[in-house]
Amino acid sequence: MKELHINLTISALTVGLVFCITALAEGLTKDSYKADKESIVAEYKADKSACSAMSGNQKDICVAQAKGKEKVALAELEANYQPTARNQHQVRIAKAEADYAVARERCDDKAGNAKDVCIKEAKAAEAAAKADATAAMK
Repeated sequence: MKELHINLTISALTVGLVFCITALAEGLTKDSYKADKESIVAEYKADKSACSAMSGNQKDICVAQAKGKEKVALAELEANYQPTARNQHQVRIAKAEADYAVARERCDDKAGNAKDVCIKEAKAAEAAAKADATAAMK
């Protein structure tokens, strides 16, 4: 009798888990995904147009930030729509590349050896972030 009770309990838990996993797997609907994607693109355009008021390297930094923000948001959206290890990896890579692009633009404010050192540090940070992303994927 006790064994039957345990089997019923396990069966009930299994059924409950299946319904929970199914609900989580649905995540975003296709319509929601498209709407979010359009929103990200619109926000990028607004951020980029805000950069037009700037000039010189400040404008370049602003544009790099806007592009990086868009790439990261699109990668995160894809990871939410299809939650796979590969998509999570792509989010980490997008963040590393966005950070590098902004850091590289900030290095343009410097000159000579300071600029070279700044660029090398930015590349090293990007390489470390990408290596961490690859390690996290495995």
